[in-house]
Amino acid sequence: MLRSMVRRALGEERFTRLKQYQLQGRAHPRIAIALARAAATSALRQIDPVTPSTWEFSGFSQNGEDGIIDYLCGRLLRPNRYFVEIGASNGLENNTTWLALARRYGGLMIDGDPAKVAECRQIFEVLNGGLEFASMMVSRDSSRAFEQLALLKDPDVFSLDIDSVDYYVAHELIDRGFRPKVIIVEYNSAFGPQRAVTIPYEFPFNRHRAHPSGFYYGVSIMGLRHLLEGCGYRFVTVEQNGVNAFFADPGQFDAGFLEAIRGSEFRENLVQRRESRADWTGQFKQIAALPLVEIPRETR
Repeated sequence: MLRSMVRRALGEERFTRLKQYQLQGRAHPRIAIALARAAATSALRQIDPVTPSTWEFSGFSQNGEDGIIDYLCGRLLRPNRYFVEIGASNGLENNTTWLALARRYGGLMIDGDPAKVAECRQIFEVLNGGLEFASMMVSRDSSRAFEQLALLKDPDVFSLDIDSVDYYVAHELIDRGFRPKVIIVEYNSAFGPQRAVTIPYEFPFNRHRAHPSGFYYGVSIMGLRHLLEGCGYRFVTVEQNGVNAFFADPGQFDAGFLEAIRGSEFRENLVQRRESRADWTGQFKQIAALPLVEIPRETR
């Protein structure tokens, strides 16, 4: 009621400008905090080129992803300074805003929530003219639409985090010739370190409707390895809070660089551990009766 009264009193144009000012007033302090946090934590690093945990820092990323991405991009032989992120939210916490703001990369930010995409556009298009934004519920059947949106088929960085059919989306995009240099995909640690599994394909999918725990979603770390290593990528590491896995194309780096890395092969998701008060085996017991699809190792 009050909102409608204010809209009528100000008129549509002034009301829209007021909303933008309010959004930027909320967003800019968060951006400043993220950049300051990144500066503080990155300055504390003592980087070991073969130990990815030493690369980590967090500015806009949930965990240490910003540091790993930044380090890998710095080692690329032929960077094109472009990224694609599916699951970018409003841009204030994701895996590519560090590249967009601190490194001035161009890129495409996609999210399934139109309101978050609109917010992301309003905040960031004035800060970096090389960014594009799209609202799309990404599935394996939306690859043609995705191809029309992505400026390059070989971005330096591709990040995928949709808490659902991530395996099927990654598989379809790679099948269609999408070849990022660095790939970051969320894995589900509740499936454990050894099984190569994913949920059956279902679209749309909501992890909390699928099971009250929210632990039934996505793909295991070994499932991602079966897919991406079979497509010529090299597994790099998982970050220390157990959310995202990193893969890289060996042809895009100096010979021997990726082979020398000794990354973490599995870490438990700390948020899921806190929510469940159980390790991954206890989390899996809650969803053990639900169907899973075994993932064979790709051979290409």
